[in-house]
Amino acid sequence: MVGSAGQGDIAVWDFAARYIVESWRVVVEMAPWLLFGMFAAGALHVSLPRGFIHRRFGGRGVSDVLKATALGMPMPMCSCGVIPAAIGLKKDGASNGAALAFLITTPQTGLDSILISATFLGWPFAIFLVFSTLITGFVGGVLVNFFERREPPVAAPPACARDARDGFGPRRRIIELFRFGYGELLRDIYVWIVIGVAVAALLSTVVPPDFFTRYAWMQGFGGMLVTLAIAIPLYVCASASIPIAAGLIHAGLPAGSAVVFLIAGPATNVSTLGAVAKSFGRRVIVIYLSTVIGMSLALGWVFQTLVLRGGAHHSMDGHAHGVPDAVSILSACVLLALMAWFAYSDIHASLRSWLGGWRARKAVASMQKTELLVEGMTCQNCAAHVKRALEAVQGVAGATVDLDHGRATVQGETYNPDELTTAVIAAGYKARLASSLP
Repeated sequence: MVGSAGQGDIAVWDFAARYIVESWRVVVEMAPWLLFGMFAAGALHVSLPRGFIHRRFGGRGVSDVLKATALGMPMPMCSCGVIPAAIGLKKDGASNGAALAFLITTPQTGLDSILISATFLGWPFAIFLVFSTLITGFVGGVLVNFFERREPPVAAPPACARDARDGFGPRRRIIELFRFGYGELLRDIYVWIVIGVAVAALLSTVVPPDFFTRYAWMQGFGGMLVTLAIAIPLYVCASASIPIAAGLIHAGLPAGSAVVFLIAGPATNVSTLGAVAKSFGRRVIVIYLSTVIGMSLALGWVFQTLVLRGGAHHSMDGHAHGVPDAVSILSACVLLALMAWFAYSDIHASLRSWLGGWRARKAVASMQKTELLVEGMTCQNCAAHVKRALEAVQGVAGATVDLDHGRATVQGETYNPDELTTAVIAAGYKARLASSLP
């Protein structure tokens, strides 16, 4: 029994150690791209007049969605790095459709990931992935604008707000860039980033690498569904997802499953879903998920059945991100420090608010309380007259008067209850302490 208990403790500690290591790996992997996304969002915020974003991306037409899709495709941002940039576009006047098209398109491809795709999977796969990215982002943006067509359009920012940054000097612009990117935006989503890292690390720790090769039914559409279920909550950027997809194909899964993973993996994770729900609302999150799920399965099936699948190369050499380890580790430390500060600030504010409320409730509970029955009140003016008379008594903190039931309730530190009845009688009404009545 002792030996079994000891082995169980070792297994728990081993799992905890692997989970911590995996959590750190995810943070190190995403931190440079997340911080880059914050910087890009801050740079857009201070560089472009607020009216520019509204004019270019604020409409609900197809052209606005196309422009947002084209803008997002070459940008090297991961699914977490694109969150602040997309929310920043929305805050600066972009329509929900344009912002969502940018959010879907950007993390799926970049100039770096396109080249890596060609290296690992061949140019047919890389070209198809670019096509898939464009059509998925476009469909999502158009659907959002379609379902919001009857709502009021996005209002343009007022002229004073639009020109507020025009007078900023270089120093003020740098300060505003960091305040907006690493302050306002990161603070809005840091809780969801923590949740996303926790879930991604748990999946990576629990699901064994050879899981997909164990069941024959996963060789077809079933494999796509399982891949989708894992890809949606998992954090993985476009560049890092490509060798994983190559490994899936090399392990025997159909190429369609790799397409599903490359669309759904970079485009979604728990952090993205939470941030979208908070910033865009329930309707948009439903459209966002439906688009990614539907298009990934459809395009996976198209590639599996209609597109030539030969010529894919599965070399697993090279580093997916291409970011030096020192930069990644430093970025992770900066990100953790920022999130720890935000968490401390929020917890401290919550504790202060709770403590203030507790002290107020305690003070109210410790106050003397007296009820009186008042006769002769016929209108609200009478009730107000009685209230003023009661609150004029020394030691009374406040009084409430119930006209319908002819009652008055008084609270205070120390007062003489008899003075309450005297004050009401002096005001022209009859009054008795409720406790003294039969």
